[in-house]
Amino acid sequence: MKRICVLPGDGIGPEVVASAVKVMEAASDELEFVHADIGRAAYERHGSYLPGETLKSMRECDSSLFGAVTTVESADYSSPVLTFRKELDLYANVRPVRSLVQISGRPPIDVVIVRENTEGMYTQNEVFDDVGVTTMRKVTRKASERIVGFAIRYARAHGRRRLTCVHKSNVLKASDGLFVSTFRELMASGGRDLEGDEQLVDSCALKLVTEPSAFDVIVTLNLYGDILSDVAAGVAGGLGFAPSGNIGDRHSVFEPAHGSAPDIAGKGIANPTAAILAAAMMLKHLGLGADGSRMEAAVMQFYSSGHLTADLGGRHGSESFTEHVLKNLKPGPKH
Repeated sequence: MKRICVLPGDGIGPEVVASAVKVMEAASDELEFVHADIGRAAYERHGSYLPGETLKSMRECDSSLFGAVTTVESADYSSPVLTFRKELDLYANVRPVRSLVQISGRPPIDVVIVRENTEGMYTQNEVFDDVGVTTMRKVTRKASERIVGFAIRYARAHGRRRLTCVHKSNVLKASDGLFVSTFRELMASGGRDLEGDEQLVDSCALKLVTEPSAFDVIVTLNLYGDILSDVAAGVAGGLGFAPSGNIGDRHSVFEPAHGSAPDIAGKGIANPTAAILAAAMMLKHLGLGADGSRMEAAVMQFYSSGHLTADLGGRHGSESFTEHVLKNLKPGPKH
């Protein structure tokens, strides 16, 4: 049995995570679920946005499924997402983006963005002075080697043939230059079976919109990957289609890439696609690949049958979407 820590969180998080758990329960009999609090709901109950008991459960379980949290404008607020990434050493953020529906005026896309998840601009080291704020940006050889090595292994394991290093070393010559030089070294020593190329981050953003077929797997730094994955998701139809995995050597957390969307919470119109696909990613990561693939196929069948969710102008909300996915789910062998 695989133990999954379920972290519904805030806003639409509980809705989309509930849908994903239903589909996982139907797809596999090898799962045990443990629920824990995170975000604003956790603060109201425990006085912490990431209680110690929650982090303990995340460490003890085989993986975690996370919904979303609402950022709080408060002096005592500390991002629980950045905290669990640091505490669990989840150095790789993996965001596959694939077109499930044909969007008028948008080309099809099938790209995986592998993002360094622990440093860069997200160290939150900001220094105030008389004229403003200076943000200390950190790029290390260790983190660069880990993420490039991860991207090479990921591309090879998933049958991907090309790896693109995205950077801005023409301006940030030392920090991004370190990342690019590490990419070149590791591709030469361990990635020679893959095609490798490089792209400046601004031109990459343009190409993701106009020519997404130019990319297969992208490896990049923290902030760039955060922004580019949203650009790619927009091409595919929106953040409702973007699953995400935070992966380290020992722990992992999977989540939809969208936020908590408090304006639509409780209305039953949230799109659970990303949450279900994130859960499928998690099952594959845990060695339950057949179950994860059947979940993905059930979601794809929903869209290939001509159905649309509310965010794409269709009539299906969270509940009816989930019902269709469950009906589409092909039976698998009992473990």
